[in-house]
Amino acid sequence: MVGFLSLDDVDTDELHKIVGRSATVLDQPDPLEKRLSGKVLGVYFAKTSTRTRTAFSTAALRLGASIVQYGPGDLQLNTGESLHDTGRMFGAMLDGLVMRTAGPLEDMRVVARSGGLPVVNAMAAQEHPTQGVCDAAAMLRHFGRVDGLSVLYVGEGNNTAVALGKILSTYRDVTVVFATPKGYGLDAALLDSLREKGAESGTRFVETHDLDTVGITADVVYTTRWQTTGTAKPSADWREDFRPFHVDDEVMARWPEAVFMHDLPAHRGDEVKGSVLDGDRSIAWEQARMKYGSAVAILEWIYRDSGQSAR
Repeated sequence: MVGFLSLDDVDTDELHKIVGRSATVLDQPDPLEKRLSGKVLGVYFAKTSTRTRTAFSTAALRLGASIVQYGPGDLQLNTGESLHDTGRMFGAMLDGLVMRTAGPLEDMRVVARSGGLPVVNAMAAQEHPTQGVCDAAAMLRHFGRVDGLSVLYVGEGNNTAVALGKILSTYRDVTVVFATPKGYGLDAALLDSLREKGAESGTRFVETHDLDTVGITADVVYTTRWQTTGTAKPSADWREDFRPFHVDDEVMARWPEAVFMHDLPAHRGDEVKGSVLDGDRSIAWEQARMKYGSAVAILEWIYRDSGQSAR
């Protein structure tokens, strides 16, 4: 049983192969090899999704699989059935599951273990690993490399930030600055872990709560939606805390060579000004298309042995 639950679970060389494959899928003119022919994948999204759900559904179909879609009100989980029993039923009938809950990552591990089937984490509370693959692939496709880049992440230390940090920690000589509102940064233990891993390859991680103190020459300015799916802010005045982290033309002017990235959906006027998101330096829309490339690459990797039974 091989799934894609956390970037921590995947060997660095294999992870880089997945990123590399993701970056080439969008330029591949020929039809995809039907590596998933005869397989049936469940696509269970308990939370809203436009890009990730469409990407994995489309990727699975183009790889030859059939899919069964589940929304938030479709499963007996709503009537009290356990995750364990749900997982057993999935494993009896499906060859794999793409799952988004915004709940604990451990819930996905329970489903995978109970069903004995590969589960793709399409977003959990702690980590959004498929987004991390997408982001690294978008950088690779644009710059031709990930090693040596300087990345400024602006906003909440959420599951997207976690995935971005984890995947960039596997590359060499990368500088990552997380500019986060005070009280909304990355978990201290996770940040320490990223720094420890990055030290092995010359990659460094810095967190600041003041955007004006950022002293790097950024290649990428990356932001994300302030109101993350499935979460609530502890303070009623949270918008005042986030306002200094709004990415507008003046912010981008500080890094005139940087491109702009955003995991989308965007709320113009909150985390980003429309002229930045839709401007010439934005690669956010190519980044969004890379969701499909990363979905293809992840599914191909899971089923890389075409004779492998997922159950």
